Amino acid sequence: MKSNSTAELILLAAIWGASFLFMRVGSPEFGAVLFMALRTLIASLFLLPLMFAYKQQKALEGYYGKILFASMFNTAIPFVLFGYATLSLSAGVTSILNGTTPMFAAIVAYFWLRQKISLTSALGLLIGFVGVYVLMFDKLAEGQNAAILPTIAVLAAACCYGIGANFTKQYLGSIKPVALAAGSQVAASIVLVPISLAFLPDRTPSLEAIYSVILLGVVCTGIAYILFFRLIADLGAAKAVSVTYLIPAFGLLWGAIFLGEQITLWIILGSCLILLGVGLTTGVLTKALRKIFKVNSIAED
Repeated sequence: MKSNSTAELILLAAIWGASFLFMRVGSPEFGAVLFMALRTLIASLFLLPLMFAYKQQKALEGYYGKILFASMFNTAIPFVLFGYATLSLSAGVTSILNGTTPMFAAIVAYFWLRQKISLTSALGLLIGFVGVYVLMFDKLAEGQNAAILPTIAVLAAACCYGIGANFTKQYLGSIKPVALAAGSQVAASIVLVPISLAFLPDRTPSLEAIYSVILLGVVCTGIAYILFFRLIADLGAAKAVSVTYLIPAFGLLWGAIFLGEQITLWIILGSCLILLGVGLTTGVLTKALRKIFKVNSIAED
C-alpha cells in the first residue's frame, strides 16, 4: 500500500469516527430520517460545484441507474439506520459495530461474486460476531433489551456497506471519485428529502445540532466519500473498507473526549474480538503474521 493511500485511510478513519459523534448529537433533535436527509443534501450542495469545477459531470452519463442503486446501499439506507441507532447507542459502541463492515463485505463477495471463504476467514466471521455479543453483553445482562434493535440496525447498515462497496468496485470503479461521490449523494437526497418531510421535528433544533449536521454533511460525507471512492479505485473494495479497522478507535476517542462516554471492559473486549474477526476474515492478520514469521526465519538463517 502506498504511503499516500495509508495517510488517506487514517484521515478517513478519523473523519468517519467523528461522524458518530455528530450523529449522536444531532439525530435526537432532528430525528433519524430528517437528519440524514439534510446530511446528504448538504453533501450534495458541497460536491456538485466541485464536480462541475473538475468537469467530471459527463463521467456519470450512462450510469444513473447503477449510481442510484449504489447510493441506496452506500448512503441512504445505512445512513438512516445509523441515525436510528445513535438515538440510543453511544458514538463509540456504534463505531465499533460499524467495524463489522469488512466481514459483511466478505460474505457478500462469497455469495455474489463467488469469492472463496477459507477456514481462517470462516473462523474470523465466528469470532467477529461473538465480539458483537460481548460488546453488548453488559447491556443485555442489565435487561436493556432496547439496545437489541439499534444493534441490529447498525449490523444491517454494515451489511449495506458491504453490498455497496462490492457493487461500486464491480460496476462503478472507473468513474472519477468526485463525480461518483456527488452522484451518490444527489441520488440519496432525491430519495430521502421527500420522505423526511413526514418526519419534521416538533421543536427547532439547537445550534449544536445544526452545526453537527453541517459538519457531518460537508466533512464526514462530502470530503470523506471523495476519499473513500478514491481508495476503492486505487486499492479495491476489500482494502478500502479496511478503514473500518481504525474507525472504532477514533469513535471511542471522540466520544470519550467530547461526550464523556465511558469505555468499559466489555467494550474493550468486544472491540478486540471484532477487530480480530475482521482481521482473520479479510486475511490482513494472516498476511501480517506470515510476513513476521518470514522475517524471523530469514534473521535466524
